[in-house]
Amino acid sequence: MTKIPVRLVLILGALTAFASLSIDMYLPSFPTLEEDLQATSSAVQFSLAAFFVGMALGQALYGPLADRFGRKRPLYAGISLYVLASVGCALAPNIETLIGLRFVQAVGGCAGIVIARAMVRDLFDREASAKVFSLLTLVLGVAPILAPLLGGYVLKFFGWRAIFGILVVFGLACLIAAAGGLRETLPESARHNHTSPIRGALRIYGQLLTDRRFNGYAFAGGIAQAGMFAYISGSPFVFIKLYGVPEQTYGWFFGLNAFGLIAASQVNHRLLTGWKSDAILSRILLIVAGFGIWLLTMAFTGWGGLWGLLLPLFGFVASLGFSFPNAIAGAMAHQAHRAGSASALLGTIQFGAATIAGAMVGAFHAHSAVPMAAVMAVCGMMALVLHRLMVVPMLRAENGGDGGELDIQVVE
Repeated sequence: MTKIPVRLVLILGALTAFASLSIDMYLPSFPTLEEDLQATSSAVQFSLAAFFVGMALGQALYGPLADRFGRKRPLYAGISLYVLASVGCALAPNIETLIGLRFVQAVGGCAGIVIARAMVRDLFDREASAKVFSLLTLVLGVAPILAPLLGGYVLKFFGWRAIFGILVVFGLACLIAAAGGLRETLPESARHNHTSPIRGALRIYGQLLTDRRFNGYAFAGGIAQAGMFAYISGSPFVFIKLYGVPEQTYGWFFGLNAFGLIAASQVNHRLLTGWKSDAILSRILLIVAGFGIWLLTMAFTGWGGLWGLLLPLFGFVASLGFSFPNAIAGAMAHQAHRAGSASALLGTIQFGAATIAGAMVGAFHAHSAVPMAAVMAVCGMMALVLHRLMVVPMLRAENGGDGGELDIQVVE
């Protein structure tokens, strides 16, 4: 496919927004959850960590299913599970029940993310895929802008349980849209029906984990993205508790950073008409690491208070609008025969790193923004180092040792 249908992008964008909406909409309710469910701060934060774990493990499940049974059947099953778990979250009587249901909710919702990426790989080549992923980031980026704002006002007027009621409606809407607007993109002849599900899945994942190209892009992109999840985990404490930002105003700060992510992804989409995706990725990871170090410096010194944190936070999150689409496209480029499993493992790596990043922010909880900033800085530096060690030598070898794809090249 050479043209990019708007309707397809909107539906796939909605499917990739399950995680963002499910995370961002209830962030303003953290202090309320502590009071209403008589829970500790760490227990409420663990409901977020449980969601990350569910996203990481669930994606590993859907990849082989998508390669064996096609894209649509696992998608329908996952969204249905998500809707049922969201109903349970809305009715949860205590924090322990909420934590368990958040895990189940994530396992269901991650089907949308896995299937959307696999469908893009089914339909488009590498450069077109990078453009589509940038457009998906545009649709996806609307969620972090609207979700905390909506969540803050829903919390104010209707309470935290109504937030999960909205997620039920969103899940049902996605199920209807997928049924009516998506066709099956994996033909019967391309499905992995010749092996047992477990043995076949383990074999494919083993092949992917020994694929230097896939791992280089997947880990560099996933760990950079984990820096944003450190921000998501730590920002309610930093903004609301540390600096006294009201729950409704928190959504505006959060949305501003999400707007930066959207704007960057669209600049990336335009740059891809003239630049190679590897050229963009190579340069932007330097910028991500730089913003991480700047943020840590401001948090450690306290210069400028909250306003001193906002600019490097904005820069870090916005830079991911360049890095993540190009990293995904690089990881998926040579995986046509196992796109579902590759998409799943990519998501597992991303949310596995997110789980670790979020847990580190919680473990080093302090009365400052330093834990959040430190984890973000480490993620930025690690992503840069992994890319330089795993991807750059491979690209140079493929291009005769002259840097090749790392040069700014015009796309023919």
